[in-house]
Amino acid sequence: MHLPDREHAFIPPAKLSNYLLSLSHLAGRSKARFLLAVGYHKENPEVLEQDLLSIAYETEVTDVERSTHGVKYIIEGQVEAPRGHSIRLRTIWIVEGDRPPRFVTAYPRT
Repeated sequence: MHLPDREHAFIPPAKLSNYLLSLSHLAGRSKARFLLAVGYHKENPEVLEQDLLSIAYETEVTDVERSTHGVKYIIEGQVEAPRGHSIRLRTIWIVEGDRPPRFVTAYPRT
C-alpha cells in the first residue's frame, strides 16, 4: 500500500529549517547532526525536501497507526544523500481528515 493521496503530500518549510536541519532544536539536533554530516544543508532545504517526498511517492507504507489526530503512515526508504552516501530513513506522515498527507518527522534507520 502506498501513502494515500501521496501526490499531494507536503512538508511544512519550518519542519526542515527549524527542526530537521537545526542544531539548536532540542528534539531535532541529533537528526540535524546526522543529516548535515551526509551533506544536507539549512541553506538549501529543498534537497532534503525532495528526498523525503521521493520516499513518500515511491515507497510502500511500512506501518499504519491511528490516533485522535489522524492516521499516521510510517514509510522507510532509501535515498542518496548529497555526499553520495546511501542512507535509510524512517519517515512519518499524518493524514488528518480529508487533508493531504503532512510530513511529521524522519530519522535514520540502520
